[in-house]
Amino acid sequence: MLAHKSGSGPLAQSGCGEDGEEIGLLARVAAGESEAFRGLVDRHLPTVLAIARRMLRDDAEAEDVAQETMLRLWRNAAGLELGPNGVRPWLRRVASNLCIDRVRSRRNTQVVQEVPEESAPPAQVRYLSERELGARVDAALQALPERQRLAITLFHYEGMSQIEVGDVLGISDEAVESLLARARRALKAALQEEWRGLIPESEA
Repeated sequence: MLAHKSGSGPLAQSGCGEDGEEIGLLARVAAGESEAFRGLVDRHLPTVLAIARRMLRDDAEAEDVAQETMLRLWRNAAGLELGPNGVRPWLRRVASNLCIDRVRSRRNTQVVQEVPEESAPPAQVRYLSERELGARVDAALQALPERQRLAITLFHYEGMSQIEVGDVLGISDEAVESLLARARRALKAALQEEWRGLIPESEA
């Protein structure tokens, strides 16, 4: 398990985190320097854990996701291109995708075992407990561009606010609204007859 020690490591010692400094650390990680990797873990593990805990509501699973996210950073360091916010947006996307995969796996397992008397998902996706419809919706979601898929899954499956979705994805509230609108249009076109049951007319 990856350990987080507050106030330790290269990043914590120098108070860094600017894009240029993280580029240097990432290059060292790509070269196999474990000290640089520990510095990035010290800085970003708390954020990744917070995202996973909020999405999964299970500490053990959240820790697994956080560990896998940081290990993917280690394995993929050589190919990453950082923007103005450093590695944080990439880590958020990886953690969110891993959490979404786990949420979807849970839901599929629940459907196979037993359809609950009271729907567990939010009202907007209440018909996803029906296996056939769930498969069609899942296919439609998978066909969306990644950022649209993440936004609509976090907003409708996880019940996050637009501000919370923006925080997870590292984008503005306005950008989230745009992603949601485009995703809804694409899903509406793909699903047609099922659309009214999935998304309230006021949000369509």
